[in-house]
Amino acid sequence: MREEAGRVLRFVLNGLFATAVHYGVLAGLIEGAGMASAALANALAAVCGIAVSYAGNRNFVLRSRAPHRRAGTRFLACYAAVVSLHGGAMALWADIGGLDYRVGFLLFTGVAAVLTYMLNRFFVFREPEAGLPPR
Repeated sequence: MREEAGRVLRFVLNGLFATAVHYGVLAGLIEGAGMASAALANALAAVCGIAVSYAGNRNFVLRSRAPHRRAGTRFLACYAAVVSLHGGAMALWADIGGLDYRVGFLLFTGVAAVLTYMLNRFFVFREPEAGLPPR
């Protein structure tokens, strides 16, 4: 139980850092570069946040030894799905609904955080069980 609590705390810290990178790029694209689409800006910003997230989840949060080829492929597949959901939600919220992109970002990022922890913990960086070959 204590070990899991440590993982969750490290996940939160890593997620806050990756989210800060994501949000910084998002705000820079919309407010600094004048990008009109919050959904497109969010998708581009997500790439930056995801790169930070992978490194942190593998090395800091889960301290995984899973091969990069397997873990990286799974991570990218899972995050592609999460980015698609996040981007679609942002499009509905901000681009179509006309609501503040910052509020949508916070709301949808919270949902994505829970989903990504579960995927990373139990699928992406799962260590092979003793005596079994990696999948």
